[in-house]
Amino acid sequence: MISLKNLNKSYKVGKDDVPILRDIQLHVKEGEFLAIMGPSGSGKSTLMNIIGCLDKPTSGEYFLDENDMLQGKEGKLAKLRNNEIGFVFQTFHLLPRLTALQNVELPLVYAGMRKKERRQRALDVLQKVGLADRVGFSPTRLSGGQKQRVAIARALVNNPRFILADEPTGALDTKTGEQILSLFAELNKEGVTVIMITHDKEVADKADRIVYIRDGELRSQEQVEEVSSNV
Repeated sequence: MISLKNLNKSYKVGKDDVPILRDIQLHVKEGEFLAIMGPSGSGKSTLMNIIGCLDKPTSGEYFLDENDMLQGKEGKLAKLRNNEIGFVFQTFHLLPRLTALQNVELPLVYAGMRKKERRQRALDVLQKVGLADRVGFSPTRLSGGQKQRVAIARALVNNPRFILADEPTGALDTKTGEQILSLFAELNKEGVTVIMITHDKEVADKADRIVYIRDGELRSQEQVEEVSSNV
């Protein structure tokens, strides 16, 4: 479903080019639960932003199915972000003055869906994540785990092709984090492709496959084990 080839990203600092991603090769199958694991500063969030069409690489290729994602105009990419990709962030990114229901409805408002239809769909997905009794609550009245469930519901409401989750348990206690990871696993079993960014091995182990990123370079489990065995 997702194919990244020879992908590089660098930023200008003064007159110098500072490399962030180096020759990334990554293929993600539809229905996969993939973890991209690496320490802070490894380039994993930059990689997520490129996969989510929030940023573009300096060079390389990015295909979603047969679509060249680096040639699309911004309007087309914005529509794709709203309809094809669900984003889940560590800090939730909920609007504090809106209720849980209104926060989940937002992508449907941007998509132009009629009020009655979007209200019902938002209610359905909040029930799916176990928050049917919290639809009228503002984020200030929700626990961290409940806020993350609202964020997941918002990511799901447009029936996206895949979910990008950036450190989704980073702001949660261990027990709540495990509940959120179990929810991702359930969604994945239902056919949702999940790509999760994390620095935590225990979190990454919940995925079906792990790839490792360090100093902007991506490695498979086999490559990491080979390097370790040669040290």
